[in-house]
Amino acid sequence: QVQLVESGGGLVQPGGSLRLSCEVSGTFVSINFMTWYRQPPGKARALVAGITSGGRTNYVDSVAGRFTISRDNAENTMYLQMNSLKPEDTAVYYCNVGVDLRSYWGKGTLVTVSS
Repeated sequence: QVQLVESGGGLVQPGGSLRLSCEVSGTFVSINFMTWYRQPPGKARALVAGITSGGRTNYVDSVAGRFTISRDNAENTMYLQMNSLKPEDTAVYYCNVGVDLRSYWGKGTLVTVSS
C-alpha cells in the first residue's frame, strides 16, 4: 500500500518562508508526476506546482518566483520551498503523486500566513 505524508506546515508571518515535504512510502515500482495542490478556506482545491520524473517543473502564476518545487528520487520525497509568503497563500496544502500509474493524495498540511 502506498502512503503519502505531508509535513512542514504551520503559522508564519507575511514575508516569511516555509518548506513543505511529501514523503512516499510503501511498495511500488516507480513514481511519475509529483504535484502540490492547495485549498484555501471556503475555496476549491487547485494546482500550485508540479514536477516530472525528469525534473521539469511548472507553477501557477500566483506563486511563480516565490515557490520552488523539487524532488529527491532516492528518498522518494518532494519538497515545496515557499518564500515571500502572503496571507492569500493560507490554505491546506496537499501532495498528489502518480505511483505505478495510479494517483495518490496525502491528507494535507495547513499553512497559515498571518501577522
